[in-house]
Amino acid sequence: MDLSSINGEVIGLAFALVASGAVAGILAGVFGIGGGAVLVPVLYQFLTWLGVDEAVRMHISVATSLGIIVPTSIRSFLAHKQRGAADLDLLKSWLIPVPAGAVVASLVAAYVSGDGLKGIFAGIAVIVGLRMLFNRESWKIGNDIPGNPVRAICGALIGFFSTLMGIGGGVMNNTFMTLFGRPIHQAVATSSGTGVLISIPGVIGMMWAGWGAAGLPAFSLGYVNILGVALIIPITTFAAPFGVKIAHALPRRYLEIFFGLFLLSVAARFAWSLWG
Repeated sequence: MDLSSINGEVIGLAFALVASGAVAGILAGVFGIGGGAVLVPVLYQFLTWLGVDEAVRMHISVATSLGIIVPTSIRSFLAHKQRGAADLDLLKSWLIPVPAGAVVASLVAAYVSGDGLKGIFAGIAVIVGLRMLFNRESWKIGNDIPGNPVRAICGALIGFFSTLMGIGGGVMNNTFMTLFGRPIHQAVATSSGTGVLISIPGVIGMMWAGWGAAGLPAFSLGYVNILGVALIIPITTFAAPFGVKIAHALPRRYLEIFFGLFLLSVAARFAWSLWG
């Protein structure tokens, strides 16, 4: 490949990354979800238009999303910690289970096909999307978070599936904590810490899992696209406030319904590509 084609490839990749960051930032602001639940499907679509090899397209989307979550989750957690909003006891009890789940997921990702990752994302997106559509604040399965071994198992599962989806665990942890009677504000604050526990080992594992893989675009370290991380973080930060303005103009219940429909549409899109 000559220099002009390399430059053309990089320019196209940069454009796709900037566009995906802008769309994901607006949607994240609208839905109040700052992680990969929005970014992964948007980034996947732009990588599809760019012609990135289908065998690694989903892996790149998931891993790059995790790379973006690292600094954003650290910043968010420190802010919540200053306000005393996060459940630090829960996070301390998850110092081993959650990262362990993320590490195992990285090992699994090295052997799972792109279609397999799409299937995992679609399956969990359907569950979360349906919960958003039919959510009731009265839904509880306990008055407090259980102790070990149930707590450790739940933490490991949150770390495992969140890593394979490329998300910071906010959607899953919020669901887990609220089902056990914790207020949503505490759940959101604690989820920022969960994002730190998931994203750091997850992104390191994804770098290892994809090292030397064929079909990776320029500026990739394993499955993590460094150009994507560098470009998308400031773009999403810039675009998110526009989505927030839209969100504040709508009732919270509408946002839950819209986000549920968004996840179901993503699941349908991935399912169609698998079985259509």
